[in-house]
Amino acid sequence: MINKIFALFVFSIFTQLSFASENPTPPDSISVSIVNRTAAAYIVEEARALFSQGKFKDALIKFRQASIKDPSSWKAPYWVSRCHYEMDNYGYALKYAKEAIVLNDNEIEKDVYNLLANSYHRLGMIDSATVLYEMAISKLTKVRAEELNLPLKLEQCKFVMAEKEAGNKLRRKRLTGSVNTGYNDYGAVVFDGGKSMYFTSRRENTTGGGQNPSDQQFFEDIYRATWDSEMNEWDSITNELGKINTTGFESVSHISEDGLYAYITMNMEAASKTKSKTKSSDIAEVNWTTQERWASPKIINNKSINTSFFDSGATLTGDGNTMYFVSEKNADKSKSDIYVVQRIGKKWGDATRLPDVVNSNERETTPFITPDGKYLFYSSNGFVGMGEYDIYFSENLGGGNWGAPKNLGAKINTVNNDTHFKFYEKLNKAYFSGLEIVGDKASMDIYELTITLEELLK
Repeated sequence: MINKIFALFVFSIFTQLSFASENPTPPDSISVSIVNRTAAAYIVEEARALFSQGKFKDALIKFRQASIKDPSSWKAPYWVSRCHYEMDNYGYALKYAKEAIVLNDNEIEKDVYNLLANSYHRLGMIDSATVLYEMAISKLTKVRAEELNLPLKLEQCKFVMAEKEAGNKLRRKRLTGSVNTGYNDYGAVVFDGGKSMYFTSRRENTTGGGQNPSDQQFFEDIYRATWDSEMNEWDSITNELGKINTTGFESVSHISEDGLYAYITMNMEAASKTKSKTKSSDIAEVNWTTQERWASPKIINNKSINTSFFDSGATLTGDGNTMYFVSEKNADKSKSDIYVVQRIGKKWGDATRLPDVVNSNERETTPFITPDGKYLFYSSNGFVGMGEYDIYFSENLGGGNWGAPKNLGAKINTVNNDTHFKFYEKLNKAYFSGLEIVGDKASMDIYELTITLEELLK
């Protein structure tokens, strides 16, 4: 039955692409010289090396060059599709994956079915995604299917359909004003009774103007916004925050309600213009001075918190004595996990990993602990949910025990990345980040939801 459904599906793809132009040229009639075919193959290998380094924009340019040299080969459009997927351009990823299949559905890498399924999934076309995931499982080896988490992705499709059948609808509201741009904006942290906000952005006016050589996006900077009650929007956006921003990466994850201290993540390893270096991403404390400006951030001197691996996303209980954060120091077993550490006097103790009921074999990220320490909200791509990163919560049962994570459902989560959740009970507001898809492209934006804690925990 699956093969018949897929045959009809592929036939529909062929039909759509056959009529894409008035005078389509069948792939097997394209005459390509040996010189051009050889040149295209060489360019593809060059581009694949760039792709493996995470330089997707540079790789994309070369794959396009290869496609011009040899328009009869499936390889260039297949890799163009993969570049677009990594850049969150899901519509384009779908388009070029289809083109690759039309060119040669017999020799093409079987991962293309997973690529098609993922693209449909990200675009919310769940029926098509389900068929393609099933086809990918049938085409790939069991080991490869497990590596790609295909069984989990099928369960995610079922979860989406169940949420739809239950009538659960997205309730989030995109922030107004200039907080959100065409760049990635995320990680809102509010204080001062909801009148002030810090958030993280990778927009073009980042301090120093540096770009990450890996993903070729601007470095992270921390920005401040002020609520304008007359205009009913966030304005006065600025990253001129004194010493809190450097020419490297900075992101904010916690700020006290009075705005007098904050916890940020810093990575100055990639910033050649700064003398100060970090081994990777580290957690730092920063205080608001009596001169009404931020002092220089201080990297926490604790080897169980800051390591040579990625350490990030500190969140603290209301008394400031318990911290939760994310680390990749156990990446050989699980890709990134949430840890907890207690303050002992003026210093932090030894951090310990939360149990497996909270941490999956995949990635956990952007934790938020309620001030009373009772509920931990975080994002994960290792549990059944809508797709990619979803937001979950787990209840602290005491004695180091935690309840099974519960998905917040379709009122907040989508089929794409949903992260950086924060809840402010006094305001009855949640702030979080998610992908905003416009046309064939997408970027991270900041959202809010007016909701009570009781509603969240249902």
